[in-house]
Amino acid sequence: MTRVKRGSIARRYRKSILDFASGFRGAHSRLFRSANQQEKRALACAYVDRSNRKRKFRRLWIARINAAARKNGVTYSSMIHNLFENQVFLNRKTLAQVAIPDAYCSSRLVRTTNGERD
Repeated sequence: MTRVKRGSIARRYRKSILDFASGFRGAHSRLFRSANQQEKRALACAYVDRSNRKRKFRRLWIARINAAARKNGVTYSSMIHNLFENQVFLNRKTLAQVAIPDAYCSSRLVRTTNGERD
């Protein structure tokens, strides 16, 4: 079998991994083997946390909507149920963005979904 010289390609590969791991602490940023393992772990955690971030934001939005709903004497679940019954199709992100800075608007939403008219 003929000899294959791939020094420049291997060096470029190792350098790319060490560049990725440049912010890691200790040997994880200096030694190729531990940097390679740490890179795989970091990318796996990043993949998992991208879906966890969506989950955490939804929980935050629900907590904010619940707080605004309870200020108006309604529970979160009954508010969401009434919104769908009255065909007000606002997602939880939008409802949370309305509920925090604009208490008047959120109270109007609750009152109109309960069947009350001004």
